[in-house]
Amino acid sequence: MTDRVDSRAGPERISSSTQALPFDPSEPLPRLRRELATGPDGLSAREAARRLAVHGPNEVRRKVRSSFARELVGQLVHPLALLLWAAAALAFVADLAVLGWAILAVIAVNAAFALLQERQAERAVETLARYLPEHALAVRDGQPHVVEARDLVPGDLILLEEGDKVPADAHVTEGGVEVDLSMLTGESVPAERIASAGILGAPLLEEPNLVFSGTTCVEGQARAIVFGTGNHTELGRIAALSQRTRREASPLERQVKRVAWLIAGVATGMGVVFLVLGVAVGLPVTDSLTFAIGLLVANVPEGLLPTITLALAVGVRALARRGALVKRLSAVETLGSTSVICTDKTGTLTRNRMRLRALWTVDHGSEPGPWAEDLARAGALCTTVTREADGELHGDPTEAALVAGAANHGAPLDLGRRDAGRRALFRFDPRLRLMSVVQGGETQGGETQGGETRGGKMRGPMRVLVKGAPEAVLDRLLPGTAADSARAAAEELAQDGMRVLAVAVRDVPSGAELPSRRQDAESGLTLLGLVGLYDPPRPEVAEAVRRCHEAGIRVHVVTGDNGATAAAVAREVGIGVPRLHVVAASESLGDDELDRLLVEGDDEIVFARSSPETKLKVADTLREHGRIVAMTGDGVNDAPALHRAHIGVAMGRSGTDVAREAATMVLTDDDFATIVTAVEAGRRVYDNVRKFIVYIFAHATPEIVPFLVFALSAGTVPLPLTVLQILAIDLGTETLPALALGRERSEPGIMQRPPRPRHQGVISRDMLIRSWGYLGLTSAVLVMAGFFYVLWRAGWQPGDPTGTGSPLHHAYVTATTATFAGIVTCQVGTAFAARTDHAALRDIGVFSNPLLLAGIAFELAFTVALVYAPPLQHLFGTAALPLDVVLLVATFPVLVWGTDELRRARRRRQRPSAVPGS
Repeated sequence: MTDRVDSRAGPERISSSTQALPFDPSEPLPRLRRELATGPDGLSAREAARRLAVHGPNEVRRKVRSSFARELVGQLVHPLALLLWAAAALAFVADLAVLGWAILAVIAVNAAFALLQERQAERAVETLARYLPEHALAVRDGQPHVVEARDLVPGDLILLEEGDKVPADAHVTEGGVEVDLSMLTGESVPAERIASAGILGAPLLEEPNLVFSGTTCVEGQARAIVFGTGNHTELGRIAALSQRTRREASPLERQVKRVAWLIAGVATGMGVVFLVLGVAVGLPVTDSLTFAIGLLVANVPEGLLPTITLALAVGVRALARRGALVKRLSAVETLGSTSVICTDKTGTLTRNRMRLRALWTVDHGSEPGPWAEDLARAGALCTTVTREADGELHGDPTEAALVAGAANHGAPLDLGRRDAGRRALFRFDPRLRLMSVVQGGETQGGETQGGETRGGKMRGPMRVLVKGAPEAVLDRLLPGTAADSARAAAEELAQDGMRVLAVAVRDVPSGAELPSRRQDAESGLTLLGLVGLYDPPRPEVAEAVRRCHEAGIRVHVVTGDNGATAAAVAREVGIGVPRLHVVAASESLGDDELDRLLVEGDDEIVFARSSPETKLKVADTLREHGRIVAMTGDGVNDAPALHRAHIGVAMGRSGTDVAREAATMVLTDDDFATIVTAVEAGRRVYDNVRKFIVYIFAHATPEIVPFLVFALSAGTVPLPLTVLQILAIDLGTETLPALALGRERSEPGIMQRPPRPRHQGVISRDMLIRSWGYLGLTSAVLVMAGFFYVLWRAGWQPGDPTGTGSPLHHAYVTATTATFAGIVTCQVGTAFAARTDHAALRDIGVFSNPLLLAGIAFELAFTVALVYAPPLQHLFGTAALPLDVVLLVATFPVLVWGTDELRRARRRRQRPSAVPGS
């Protein structure tokens, strides 16, 4: 839909974000024909060819695709990819070719993921193109011809029949059709489009005489003049909006880049500093260079991208089982930082199953009784729904609700007898907002058209039944009828979230002439009463909204529905409690007004009668002010907003293919509660990435401290750790437990904390203090204690030689092995400590992550092999550890974890309201 104040205002009515139409379709038909230079016989073939050259083909055009090579290079020079390139090069330098190729494979996989994500917008536009038919029936030179739809031009006269797809935007000139506009409006009820005058001030999609490219005719026949082709159609406009809104990097992607540069700076700086220090204290240049390379490798987190990818992939699989298909891995984390959810009403907050909820009669109000049954039956008779072979009602959901509601109120209706007793039918007119039928009696004479009798006199009782908008029906009542009380009752029902219809009757005397015109049938009516139809909220939505509010997430409703109805549903599920603001989005909303509504206040808002531009404006405003936005949608017209929001959420059941392609996440159950589940999963993923970073950063300290001790002692203390042992730790024992931390369950209270600020880094000061200060320093003290214990028990004194051939050489090799084993066992304690940020380990369960237990078992087995297997002893410079050293090292995990557990317990006492991630 488009934002416009006056449908007669010319091309300026189109949003400035789209190309203005060269012709105004809402003008009176004679004037439109003059502007298009066409007539009842259509265009000549030669004129159509000339116009095709001027206006171009009638197709959705997409931008030229960017170079694949350029996109690939962009992914390969990502900061973290550069670090991985460096790690691979260092691995090859260290003669670890298998590791080098494995790291190159990681680079390739991550680049492939990113390239697939970038093609998403183009796929959405390609899907839009599939809505256009290949051929159309156009009148050329006064004769119908089948032409290619891409060759249609403004001014062409096209013929439309039941089952046809509309090939271009057109103005109906003869006949009428019912058109399925759900792909544009999201509403499942077919709209009648007839040759008639337009409605002053109506949105373009609500004009009763316009049909739109890509929609489907479900009934009727019509002729129409094409006024818009290609990018000048509603479909083309949406395609242009979709291509204009580029996907931005997710919060995690931005944070990973910052972390990558931080790690690159730290690793490079440390390598250079230790190279210089090593030479300064007398270490041979080759040894200093080797150790600097080891430090660089130790600081490059080769497992960061795989761990993030695994954590996100686990989140994707878990969400798929819960009804949410996530198409971009990074979107899982983005969900976790969501601060605003903009949701549709119908089908998302509600069941999309209309039900008859209330009956109000003139004399008895809402009291039950035979009068209520008469009202329900009369409403059901004034319908055209049919019953399928399986017993399901087919047709307008509102009418299906009337038929089903009549049965529930003791007035079941036989649809076959309804049709057999029908003498005239005047279908719903969107301008009059009325529908009427004539039931009963037998016709004498008259003309039969389309299975319905017109004209002639009737024998037997006959009744006109009318249903429609209360204000339209009440204006046609006999004088003196209680219209005021009916208006008050209708307003009260609407405020309760119901769609209100009035039902009125007029008895036609036996022998009177059958009404042949609707104005004759729909006058002098007597009101039977009002019916209130209700689409009930999903039972789980209220709890989901409550969880959103606990998590600090605001929920806005952006819907095409009436404001009072949408507000009632919103209040019922807890949106806007205690403050709800209702805005008629069909009115022009400026940037200042949106800023005031969305940013300056705390109210939750219902944007009623919303257009695609409204959704896009809301998403842009929220993004501009740093909010992370999740936006739901199901129609083709929602595609631009879905693509622009951080998280576009499409409906899997009721949504269109275009919406699903443009969205980041598809709800297979169309349920709002699933979005909240996804938010929790995203928060868990982000927490797990932080846990992984704490884990790998904590090992930097015990790996660096040994060299600091060696350098600061000017060589009187031998090197407590070798380069190959560092490589064995970082590339062998550390990886699996790090990956397993990506599978951690949520900590208690994860949905009771507010969304994290957009500027918050994935690495915080508290994380660095915890990693390097508490966990790292504790580990460094323990491993150095183990190193010195082995040397001192052998009688070593500072400055004693420990080189090859010296009496203390074996003790030195055993001591470095103790350092290596001590770091590995400290890793075990760090892994258990990193599983929670604030809560106690018992709150999530010691054995609740079997993958972590398996990873720890692997690293311990790998360590035992390096320490006791003779071939590996020779390669890595290790020696078998005596029992007392093994027992000493075995205490390290408990000491590391216990120290951190005490620190967290103290923090919980000091800040009892603190929550994970604080």
